[in-house]
Amino acid sequence: MLHLLLEAEFWVAAAFAIFLGVLAYVGAHKMFLDALDARQLRIKAELDEARRLRDEAEALLAEYKRKQGEAEREAAAIIADARAEAERTAAEARTKMEEFVARRTKVAENKIGLAEAQALADVRAAAADAAVAAAEKILAQTTKGKIADDLISQGIADVKTKLN
Repeated sequence: MLHLLLEAEFWVAAAFAIFLGVLAYVGAHKMFLDALDARQLRIKAELDEARRLRDEAEALLAEYKRKQGEAEREAAAIIADARAEAERTAAEARTKMEEFVARRTKVAENKIGLAEAQALADVRAAAADAAVAAAEKILAQTTKGKIADDLISQGIADVKTKLN
C-alpha cells in the first residue's frame, strides 16, 4: 500500500477527489445547475417569443391576404359597374341620337311637304293667270262690245275659281 501512495496517479486521483469535494462543499454544482436552468429558461422564453412572433406574422399574413382578396373583389365590382354604366350611357346616347335623327327627318319631310304644296299652289296660280290672260286675249280678239266685256268678266271669274 505504501507503494500505492507513492505513485503519481494516486495523487492525481486524490487531488481530483478533494477538488470535487471542495466544489461540492462550495455549491458549485448548484451554481452550475442554476446556470443551466437559467439558460434553459432563457432559451424557452426566446422560443416562446419566436412562436408568438411567428403566430402574429401568420395572422398578419392571413389578414393581408384577406384584405387583398377583398380589394381584388372590390376592384372587379368597380370595373363591372363601370362597364355597365358605360354600356348604359352608350345605349342612352344611341337612343337619343336615333330620336334626334328621327325628329330632324320628320321636320325635313314636313318642310319638303310644305314646299311641294307651296310650289303646286304657285304653279296652279301661274297656270290660272296664264289661262285667264290667254282667254282674255282670245275673247278680246273674237268678241266686241258690252257682251264681250260681260263674257270676259264671267269667264275670268269661273277660271279663277276652278283653278284655285
